[in-house]
Amino acid sequence: MTPIHLSGFMSGEVRKGERIPRRDPPEFEEVNSFAEAISRDGFIGTALDDKNQYGPVAMMVLLLIVAAVTGTVIRLLG
Repeated sequence: MTPIHLSGFMSGEVRKGERIPRRDPPEFEEVNSFAEAISRDGFIGTALDDKNQYGPVAMMVLLLIVAAVTGTVIRLLG
């Protein structure tokens, strides 16, 4: 088995059955709602920088927006 080279981002913990070491979760401050997260940290800060626990939700909304814009452009050009 080859040794695993860890970068500065990885914690080095490899659990049973896993090959890739886990990294420590990013620091974030909890908020009470998605609307509060957007108003406090902004949409981009929430979606891309994971500044609160609603990062995955904001990323899905961002994906839907990008997909809608892409579909509209393809429809208009086609």
